[in-house]
Amino acid sequence: MMLGVYDYTVVLTYVSVLISMGGMLFSMNGYPRMAIVCLALSGFCDMFDGKIARTKKNRTEVEKKFGIQIDSLADIICFGVGPTLIAYCMGMNHGIGVAILMFYVLAWYNVSEEIRQEETTENRECYQGLPITSMAVALPILYVFRPILGKDFIIALHALVLIVGLLFITNFRLRKPKKLGQTVMVVIVALAVLHGLHIW
Repeated sequence: MMLGVYDYTVVLTYVSVLISMGGMLFSMNGYPRMAIVCLALSGFCDMFDGKIARTKKNRTEVEKKFGIQIDSLADIICFGVGPTLIAYCMGMNHGIGVAILMFYVLAWYNVSEEIRQEETTENRECYQGLPITSMAVALPILYVFRPILGKDFIIALHALVLIVGLLFITNFRLRKPKKLGQTVMVVIVALAVLHGLHIW
């Protein structure tokens, strides 16, 4: 008997993890543009995996709990470890940079996710602190401006990772984006992908 859940409600989550693994391999082999494309695509998948899962109205408790856990695991792989490796290969591979990357990964906690899911509908409309998926938008945006920043890019990269990590553990409520906000993020991701593929 196979363990886990294998139906359409989690397929996009699995796809996101596979894309992220491809991004890490691209990064290690000296293809940062393609790594950024993979990060952006993982973020795109994450925008819709929850919506797809909720279309199945008769999910069992096991399926729901598995969905929460696999989504949480995918988040730390795709938007925690993935961006860390990309940033490391881009130049955050000495002293302070490594320390910032270690802080970035450790700053995010997934233990609160199941609790959050059990809270009221009103609470579920907000994030507690900055969501880890934010890096799928923030890092591609920064990379698009890399030619303009020149030598200052590496400084900006350090600052971005540190600030995002700090916002993970800052106690504030961030309302989830509605349709307009999601559309804007989709456009940003699309531009990052086009830029990475030399189309834009």
